Amino acid sequence: MCGASASAGSILIKTQDEISRLRDANRIVAQVLSALSAMIVPGVSTYELDRLAERMSSDMGAKPAFKGYRGFPAALCISLNEEVVHGIPSRKRILRLGDVVSLDFGVFYNGFYGDAAVTVGVGQLSPRNRRLLQVTENSLSYGVSSALPGNRVSDISRAIQDYVEKEGFSVVRDYVGHGIGKSLHEPPEVPNYVMNAPSPRLRAGMVLAIEPMVNGGGHKVRVLRDGWTVVTSDGSRSAHFEHSVAITEDGCEVLSARE
Repeated sequence: MCGASASAGSILIKTQDEISRLRDANRIVAQVLSALSAMIVPGVSTYELDRLAERMSSDMGAKPAFKGYRGFPAALCISLNEEVVHGIPSRKRILRLGDVVSLDFGVFYNGFYGDAAVTVGVGQLSPRNRRLLQVTENSLSYGVSSALPGNRVSDISRAIQDYVEKEGFSVVRDYVGHGIGKSLHEPPEVPNYVMNAPSPRLRAGMVLAIEPMVNGGGHKVRVLRDGWTVVTSDGSRSAHFEHSVAITEDGCEVLSARE
């Protein structure tokens, strides 16, 4: 789950034991997202996907991180087509051929949070929408590759923004990635575009949720009347990919990698 803005404060450096616990939490998230992705077929309701996410996490001894967080009513954020993030599951929302489906899921396990996201197409997508998903996933890889000790958060932001805009798409600016640990949202903010502000330097022991949100049209978004669902202002399709990563002495470890 992305943040509109992370809380101000100091960046927490994790111990090896804490990173191990974060690894365990994110492993659960990865397993749930893999199972959900396999269920993305016509006729499935977003409510069914939410129930599976909650049941699987419970079976593995974890608590869904988003349910009840600031009042969010479900375990899973599931956003379709022009919805960017924070979509609410519903029995009435049925997947159809050609839909673009973003799945954002997190858990609380053994004192720490895991958080990741993936976007999946329902059946055959249009060439433009297939490209949107590919570019967004690629941009996450570019961001992760820049998450190196000695770099700055802005190097992650620049890698994502430069690639996305070169490919003719736009990055959402109202919502950002974040630090993660004992809290779901910790400093620092991890924007997907370069901000005109000081940027923290990356150090071993920092754990970040990097999550590009990419629109097929312009970058502007708005929130629906439910107070949660964020949609593109121009009605264009949107995609969202996210990994939680740990900065190490040697580089970067993707904690939420899916098999």
